[in-house]
Amino acid sequence: MPVDLNQLTPAFRSKIADLLNRCKAKGFEMRPYMALRTPQEQAKLWRQSRSTEEINQKIAYFNENGAPYLASVLNNIGPQHGKEVTKAPPGLSWHQWGEAVDCFWLVNGGAEWSATKKINDINGYQLFAAEAVSIGLTAGGLWPKFKDWPHIQLQKANNPLSVMTLPEIDKEMKKRFG
Repeated sequence: MPVDLNQLTPAFRSKIADLLNRCKAKGFEMRPYMALRTPQEQAKLWRQSRSTEEINQKIAYFNENGAPYLASVLNNIGPQHGKEVTKAPPGLSWHQWGEAVDCFWLVNGGAEWSATKKINDINGYQLFAAEAVSIGLTAGGLWPKFKDWPHIQLQKANNPLSVMTLPEIDKEMKKRFG
């Protein structure tokens, strides 16, 4: 099922369209597979690689710091299993704000996930990141620690907590998704 880029903020949607066109013009198709993500979807991804103790600590942190909605989302999702794919718990990813997109590199009709494979001496993810930066976006593949090559976001700030308080984030997430 195609990703609905219309759910992105208008300024970001325009930049993503430009980015995808730039990559395609250079012979590298990047296909969006995740755009707007609900707090519930974010909670599933975050919980899948965390211990019960880590989950309970984050729920307590949310409750103690004025974010009861996010605490309840994280609590109610239930157990999840899998490898780590995100450092951001619900509400703290730009995906919930319509300001982040994840894309895969399309090679011969299939998804290519390698950040080292090259075609004509170019890796699609590295081109994607460079083009994103050239138009003022932030590329997850260029982060110093947790490399997230498919991820592009509008904001330079790591997460919404850099520009809002936790109670403000909680209130907005409840308003949008609760």
